[in-house]
Amino acid sequence: MRSRIHSQLLGIQNTPSFSAGKKFQLDDLIEAQQFDREILADIFEVAREMEKVEKNSPGSQVLKGYLMATLFYEPSTRTRLSFESAMKRLGGEVLTTENAREFSSAAKGETLEDTIRTVEGYSDIIVMRHFESGAAKRAASTAEVPVINAGDGPGQHPTQALLDVYTIDREIGKLDGIKVALVGDLANGRTVRSLAYLLAKYQDVKIYFVSPDVVKMKDDIKDYLTSKGVEWEESADLMEVASKCDVLYQTRIQRERFGERIDLYEEARGKYIVDHDVLNVMQNHAVVMHPLPRLDEITVDVDADPRAAYFRQAKNGLYIRMALLKLLLVGW
Repeated sequence: MRSRIHSQLLGIQNTPSFSAGKKFQLDDLIEAQQFDREILADIFEVAREMEKVEKNSPGSQVLKGYLMATLFYEPSTRTRLSFESAMKRLGGEVLTTENAREFSSAAKGETLEDTIRTVEGYSDIIVMRHFESGAAKRAASTAEVPVINAGDGPGQHPTQALLDVYTIDREIGKLDGIKVALVGDLANGRTVRSLAYLLAKYQDVKIYFVSPDVVKMKDDIKDYLTSKGVEWEESADLMEVASKCDVLYQTRIQRERFGERIDLYEEARGKYIVDHDVLNVMQNHAVVMHPLPRLDEITVDVDADPRAAYFRQAKNGLYIRMALLKLLLVGW
C-alpha cells in the first residue's frame, strides 16, 4: 500500500457543490482493517451529505471528467449498479464489464496484473470483484490509480461492511454497546468477515455467530475479535439469540462456494430462516439486515415489518459509494 495521509473533513454546503480538497487518508480500499473510528465517522458524515446530493440529482458534477472502470469477475447486481449509479450521480462516467472471468482476456489466459495495467490506462479508478481471495490486494499493488475491492472470493467486501455499519448507526442510533447476530454462511461469507473487523472498532460490542456446523466462522476472525477484546459467542439457537440482539444479520448459504459437495450445501441450507416466529421474539427497536441477494433464508412476509432494514441497507450502499468515490478521486 502507498503512504496514508491524515486530513480533516471540509464543510459541505446543503446545496451540493464540491471542489478538490485535502487528500483522503487511503489510496485504495482493500480490507476493513484499513479503517479506524475517526475515518469511519468522517466517511459517514460525507455519506449523509450524499443523501442530499442524491435527492437533488443531478445537483453535483464533482466527478465530471472522471472515468470509473468496473471489473467484475463474479456476478453482481447491487454492488456493480450502486457503484455505477454513484459515479453517474456525481457527474462521472463508467466503463463496465459484467463478467470479466468469461468475456475478458482473462479467458485467454491474461494475468490479473496485465489486465489491471491495461484498464488503468483507460480509467481514473478501478472497482473490482474477483473470485480469488487476495486479488484486490494484488491489483492495488500493480495499479497507479485507486482500486476498490468490491469482493474478493471468500476474502473481504469492505464497502459492504461500511454500508452495513452506516446502516446500523442510522437504524439503531449507536454503534457502541450493541449486540449483533451474524447468521448463515459464516465460513464463506466475505460480508460477515469484513463486518466483524469493523464492529471490533467499537466499544462493548457483542457478536453472536449462528450457523450450521459446516459453515462456522473461521478461527482467524474469532482470534482477531478476542485480540481486540470483543466478546463473541457461538450458538445454535437462533430464537434465543434473536431475542437478545439489536441487529440480526442474515446471510444466504452460498452454493457456489461448495464446489461438488452438494451434500454439504443441502445440509446447511434452510437450517436458519428468519420468519414471523423470529420477528415475534425480537425487540421492537431491533432490525433484520441482509447483504442480498436472498433465497429463502428470510421469508417474503418479513418485508412488511418495519424492522426489515435490508432494502434500506441496499440504498445506503449508494450513499457510501458516492462518498468513497468522491474522497478517493478529489479528496475531502
